[in-house]
Amino acid sequence: MKRSYLGFIALAVLGLLAPYTGAYPIFLMKALCFALFACAFNLLLGFTGLLSFGHAAFFGSAGYVLGHSMKVWGWSPEAGLLIATAASGVLGVLIGGLAIRRQGIYFAMITLALAQMIYFFCIQAPFTGAEDGLQGVPRGVLFGVFDLSDDMSMYYLVLAIFLLGFMLIDRTVHSPFGQVLKAIRENEARALSLGYEVDRYKLLAFVLSAALSGLAGATKTLVLGFETLTDVNWPLSGEVVLMTLIGGIGTLFGPVVGAFLIITLQNELADKVGSWVQVILGAIFVLCVLAFRRGIVGELSARFGSRKNA
Repeated sequence: MKRSYLGFIALAVLGLLAPYTGAYPIFLMKALCFALFACAFNLLLGFTGLLSFGHAAFFGSAGYVLGHSMKVWGWSPEAGLLIATAASGVLGVLIGGLAIRRQGIYFAMITLALAQMIYFFCIQAPFTGAEDGLQGVPRGVLFGVFDLSDDMSMYYLVLAIFLLGFMLIDRTVHSPFGQVLKAIRENEARALSLGYEVDRYKLLAFVLSAALSGLAGATKTLVLGFETLTDVNWPLSGEVVLMTLIGGIGTLFGPVVGAFLIITLQNELADKVGSWVQVILGAIFVLCVLAFRRGIVGELSARFGSRKNA
């Protein structure tokens, strides 16, 4: 517990100093959004043992809700973020309520199928802009005071959202609720025999993960000013799995490391190798599976812990 607090402080300090190291603010904001997305996904996979292949539905749909509410209805950024997060939570109740009735690969396939339904809905729905997406989403003025058109103001809002989301996940994992989730991950039948309402716990974890994923997606739309079908399509669900696996499943900081690594590689290699970026990412994934089965952070933690105990 103490180590996680120290890690959180380190994240906050690094986040505050990052813009002054020469890093591009838009890149940092995008990476933070995906880091929150990966942490939310890891809450479900790493701490509950549920593999979802449909989390892009929450990430992308929240972006559409925020974009429409701000561009068409003229809502403020805080109102747009709230309604987008709530919409993802409601969608999580609907999808999770159906998916948790199954386990293993069946659960994963149900989430993928339902997420694809959301994708095809976004293609047809008039308020999403179909294949053109939503363009020109304004950043607005936060609380009527902070003008988010300024990249630094926007950056510190994104950093605050990420840190709050990370802190919520950390608190959830170390709470009695989180301990039950870990028990379900390790042995669902035993948790059921101890009297826990397993389905209710899994649904709550699913909804929380969906809402935080939606918050990440809505924040990304606010940063970039547009939303497209890419954010609601199944490859993004695979990408967040990749981020979590590379960083370390079941670790608090692993998804953050994995997200920053993947976004950095995409940013640096996109103009140099084009579509070969996905091949390179696949090779990195294979390497991590072979050499770092617990992910980068998981492997480092295991080795550091074994040396400390020796």
